[in-house]
Amino acid sequence: MPFKKIGLSDELVQGILATGYTAPTEIQSEVIPHAIQGHDIIGCAQTGTGKTAAFVLPILNRLTDEKAKSKSKRKRFVQALILTPTRELAVQIEEAIAEYGRFLHLKALSIYGGVNIQRQIDKLRRGVDIVVATPGRLMDHMDRETINLSRLKVFVIDEADRMFDMGFVNDVKKIVSVLPEKRQTLLFSATMPEAVRKLTEGIQNKPIKIQIGKQHNPIETVTQHIYRMQREFKMDLLMHMLKEEQMYSTLIFSRTRYGADKISRRLSKAGIKSVAIHSNRTQAQRQQALDGFKQGKYQVMVATDIAARGIDVEGLSHVINYDVPTYAEDYVHRIGRTGRAMQTGDAITLVSSEEHKYLKKIEEFTGLKMKPKRYLGFDHRKIDKTKEDNSGHEEKESNHKTRSRSEKAKKRRKSNAETSNWSDERQSKKKRPTTRSNSEGGGKKRSNSQGGKKKANSQGNKRNDQGPGGKKKKRPHKKRRPNKKRRPLSDD
Repeated sequence: MPFKKIGLSDELVQGILATGYTAPTEIQSEVIPHAIQGHDIIGCAQTGTGKTAAFVLPILNRLTDEKAKSKSKRKRFVQALILTPTRELAVQIEEAIAEYGRFLHLKALSIYGGVNIQRQIDKLRRGVDIVVATPGRLMDHMDRETINLSRLKVFVIDEADRMFDMGFVNDVKKIVSVLPEKRQTLLFSATMPEAVRKLTEGIQNKPIKIQIGKQHNPIETVTQHIYRMQREFKMDLLMHMLKEEQMYSTLIFSRTRYGADKISRRLSKAGIKSVAIHSNRTQAQRQQALDGFKQGKYQVMVATDIAARGIDVEGLSHVINYDVPTYAEDYVHRIGRTGRAMQTGDAITLVSSEEHKYLKKIEEFTGLKMKPKRYLGFDHRKIDKTKEDNSGHEEKESNHKTRSRSEKAKKRRKSNAETSNWSDERQSKKKRPTTRSNSEGGGKKRSNSQGGKKKANSQGNKRNDQGPGGKKKKRPHKKRRPNKKRRPLSDD
């Protein structure tokens, strides 16, 4: 069915054909006629099926018709609000509005964090028809009273499930509370968790639900490959695939920002042009990296899940999960970056032994049985040999550690015994009694029968101050008293 037959205006159809699209996708064919009639809609379809055009085209069509009916030249005001979870997605929706509406006289603005808010305020004051926003920055404008949503006609929540995953649910509720009750509300999502269903009950009026394909399944145009691989050899296999296969435009997903930077650096050192994109980058850096990847400046872009919903690159040939995602929903959104608009694509996942638990979650979520296999053409003998060497080395190391612990225990016991004997000997010396005799003149001076010389006591514990010839005898060096709080040093 051509676009003209689903109720779109001639100027809008002309702009659609200029972008290269000739016929609507299934989700567009189902949603657009109901949206043009003004119904609230819940659209649920896999990533890459054309959901963006499914709500952008009805908005452009409605605002153009109303503008044609009202011949008076009035100041522009916000008539449509599109809420998105990420900055990249907001920018891409704004670009889609500009492409489809190139022959229409409508203005759109994307507002998001990470950039100067004053420029956005200036553009809002001059007047815009459509605002595409992330929840956080939109709340900033609402607090500053720099945006007026009192005359809003259409409200769209895109990627609703991701919005909840990122913790924007309270912001969404606050935004909805200030919108006019009489409005059209469109909600789109790749999956439909219970939290999203509860939200629709409070913000929509008798919505029409349109489900395309199975809810948790990836799009059918994507071929999935699962390869077993020890974690330390993932980089070797990745470089082998990039050099041997025809991967001219590849998106690699890492679980962490540090991992994304590390992968990008390793690939760059190997002569593979790559760039990393994640939340630690500024908006200008992220946009520059995305533009360079789209223009073919980079063969590989490494990203985290935060960017999974905002990357729409035409002709993306491969998606590689270097790390298996922790949440099964992220797997569906990751591989949905390829195989878009009825094109084919390949999704490759590298699974280590520690990541099998995440693979099982993906199988339960999608209902698909995934059998990991070996990558043909890659030398696994080196890996198997390394495993054997490692197992032998681990056994030797374990035996060495056992012997070492035994020897240390012996030394510790011997040291403790010596310390105990030394302490007992010292205590026994302290307990020996000493007898002293006083002189007849009474007194305090000790004397003996030989003119005042110190005499040994009855136990034989003798210590003379003078030696032969009247010279003073040197006292023996006292042994240093050990610190009782410190245990004797050992090899442990």
